[in-house]
Amino acid sequence: MGRSTKQQSLETAAAILTHARERFAASSFAAVSLEEIARAAGVTRGAVYHHFGSSEGLFVRVHEQAQGDLAAAIAHETADLDDPERSLRSGSRVFMRTVVSPSLRQIVLVDGPAVLGWARWRDADAQNSGAHLTEVLEELHDAGRLQSRDPEATSALLSGAMNELALWVAHHPAPADALERALAAIELAIDGEVVPPPARTAPTN
Repeated sequence: MGRSTKQQSLETAAAILTHARERFAASSFAAVSLEEIARAAGVTRGAVYHHFGSSEGLFVRVHEQAQGDLAAAIAHETADLDDPERSLRSGSRVFMRTVVSPSLRQIVLVDGPAVLGWARWRDADAQNSGAHLTEVLEELHDAGRLQSRDPEATSALLSGAMNELALWVAHHPAPADALERALAAIELAIDGEVVPPPARTAPTN
C-alpha cells in the first residue's frame, strides 16, 4: 500500500469513527445502522465493514476512544495536584461529571455494558479511569493515609460505587439533581477511606 493510499485509508477510518461516535452518543447502538454511519461519513457500507468488521467491532472502537477520553480528562484535571487526597477527590468529581455528559453517557454507561458484556466493560474501565484511581490510592497508602491499607481492594470498592452511582444518574429522571447527590455520596465515601494528614506542630523557640 502506497503512502497516499495508506493515508487515505486512515482518514476514512477516522471519519467513520467520528460519525459513528456522534450517532451512538445521540441515539443508541441498537438504533444506529451501518448504512446511516456510512452515509454520514461519505463512504460505502463495505468500507465500514472493511475497517471495523461489524457493528459490534465499530462500537468497540468507539467505546475504547470514549474510555480514553474519560481517562484523559481525569489526568488533565489532576496533573498539577501534589496532594493525593486532592487528586482523589478532584479525579472522582471529574469522572462523575464527564461520564454522565451527553457525549459519553449513552456509549459508556448505557450501551457499553450491554454490547461489550459486563466483564469486558469492567476491564476497559479498569485500564482507563480505574488505573488513575488505583494509582492515587497507592500514593495515599505509601503516605500512610489509606484507612484500609489495601489500595487494590479500596480501588475496587470506590470504582464499583462510582460506576453504580453513574448508572443511577444516567437513568434518573432528574439527572442534574442526581449528579449533585452522587457527588456528595462520593465525598462521604472518600472521607471514610482517607486518613487526614498529620497536624503540623508549631516550631518551638
